Amino acid sequence: MPRVISIHSFRGGTGKSNSTANIACLVAKRGYRVGVIDTDIQSPGIHVLFRLDEDNIDKSLNDYLHGQCKIEDAAYDVTPPAILAGDSKGRAAVYLIPSSLNSGDIARILREGYDVSRLNDGIREIIRQLSLDYLFIDTHPGVNEETLLSIAISDVLLVVLRPDQQDYLGSAVTVDLARRLDVPDMRIIVNKAPPSLDRQLVKQKIEATFEVPVLAVLPLCEEMANVASENLFVLCHPEHELTKLLHGVAAYL
Repeated sequence: MPRVISIHSFRGGTGKSNSTANIACLVAKRGYRVGVIDTDIQSPGIHVLFRLDEDNIDKSLNDYLHGQCKIEDAAYDVTPPAILAGDSKGRAAVYLIPSSLNSGDIARILREGYDVSRLNDGIREIIRQLSLDYLFIDTHPGVNEETLLSIAISDVLLVVLRPDQQDYLGSAVTVDLARRLDVPDMRIIVNKAPPSLDRQLVKQKIEATFEVPVLAVLPLCEEMANVASENLFVLCHPEHELTKLLHGVAAYL
């Protein structure tokens, strides 16, 4: 059965989109058909990580939500060549459904909103049309109607937070909502942990606080900053400790 995985953070700047793109890539590398949908409509950007040029985006999630195209018309094959080269079964693929960066499209969403039930229908349809094994939903930070939908339909919810008191407080809201919505599987990813922190102690503290398993504590590293969202970190640094930890997340999923 296809799995829907929402990756969410209560605050911006946690590295949620980077985590989504890299984990999705590693899952595809295991021979699966993977979809990624950017529902952060107010501040989209995950397409940059997959090196999808804005000039080549003819249709977006916005067009689908406004009834101007089918959801599959807004899906782009962004499978990295490195994944294709290592795919002995010829099945691995990554498809991206981006949101529009056009200021007019963003303003229209902010002004008029959209039918959230249509987003739900689109998620189910794209899984069917592309025969996906996994669909990753890169959510908008905070809590809104779209966030609640994404959480409610997820098989797995990954909550990304930094070892920061404000992140702890906000993430508690997300965790509580997920429990109320009966998400079957919820895990926490701690991102950007400074080298001075004892990662094992951070893991223990967060698990005790939230009563949710911590799937990984990811280090803050200069190499990620140097990639500068121009590519997928796991492809640029396949032997890095961070990549190995993300492999662990992919293996769990």
